[in-house]
Amino acid sequence: MEIRIGIINSGRELNFETSQTAADVQANVAEALERGAPHITLTDTKGATYIVPTAHIGFVELGSEESRRVGFVA
Repeated sequence: MEIRIGIINSGRELNFETSQTAADVQANVAEALERGAPHITLTDTKGATYIVPTAHIGFVELGSEESRRVGFVA
């Protein structure tokens, strides 16, 4: 699943693929924001870890969980 995170006062966005479900990512982000955690940690499919300060999150966009189809559909 693709995740896109907008950072406040930054012209760039953080984009990466993760193996977590959309519900898991949404729950983790919501929990961190509700309890006032200083940061949230997410891991991509290649094993890289991203630490994002919750005070600077502008938005979190969760992509679809379907894998892209390759080839022709008859």
